[in-house]
Amino acid sequence: MKENTIPRISPDEIIDFMNIDPTDFESFTLAQRIRHFEVEGYVMLPNVLNPKHITELKQELTNTCMSPKPYSEYQTTSDEQPQWISNAVAELIGHPPVTDFLAELMGPDIVFTRGFFQRTHPGSPGISMHTDGQPHGSSIFDYEGSSPRLLRVLYYLDDLTPERAPLRLIPRSHISFHAHASPYVRYKSHPQEITLCAKAGSAIIIPSTLFHATHPNTDSSPRELIQFGYRPAWAGPIKPMEEWDPKLIANAPEQAKPFLQSLNTTGGVWGLEHKPKGMKTEATGIDPSRWNN
Repeated sequence: MKENTIPRISPDEIIDFMNIDPTDFESFTLAQRIRHFEVEGYVMLPNVLNPKHITELKQELTNTCMSPKPYSEYQTTSDEQPQWISNAVAELIGHPPVTDFLAELMGPDIVFTRGFFQRTHPGSPGISMHTDGQPHGSSIFDYEGSSPRLLRVLYYLDDLTPERAPLRLIPRSHISFHAHASPYVRYKSHPQEITLCAKAGSAIIIPSTLFHATHPNTDSSPRELIQFGYRPAWAGPIKPMEEWDPKLIANAPEQAKPFLQSLNTTGGVWGLEHKPKGMKTEATGIDPSRWNN
């Protein structure tokens, strides 16, 4: 596939507007990051990967077997989850600049759910506006998407410019109760969607219930992305999922292992008591003031 030649993209695939988000995420405090994620539905953590780290990840993924999506030969995804291909990617599961924030957001007991590696070549059309979370499961995300709390961490290995398949999303769509927010619906575009551009080495974090998409890649270079799923341990799927291969877990880097729990880990309890013993009188994770600290 020639990187200097940009295949023609159908005019029907072009979103003819782009509202680029000007937010200065580098200036955010921890409380501001949590608020922006919970209310707006996304947050960016800039510079969580340095150039050397990016180079290492790219080198280890260079020869990965990739398959095209049904809608375009130019949008490709690794045949195998990338953490089982690359030790550097596996270490990224427990990358402190991101997982420290996730622990503040979700609590310390966190389950890693899935890894993706995407290479979006020049000429790739955009991805449709969709969610990654479906409460009854789906053919695309299996029962992973049924977890009541689930998020995605998107690590960008290339600059996310307006031309290179930048991220589109609909702020606050994850908190809508309207039928238009059904996670089983997809949209071509939305008049109030925004576009996120980012420097290589940035991570963007979104809840699975946020509507998000991409613009086409009209640049002359591909855009590479590592995407991880995480959830709090209590938020298990509604039906059993196939477990990780124990050999893969045994050979995983030590900093990743705390997150490589059973995919069926859950806090689900059917028999609840009205007045259980030992009820607590405080819980900082649900403090209304958590955004002001």
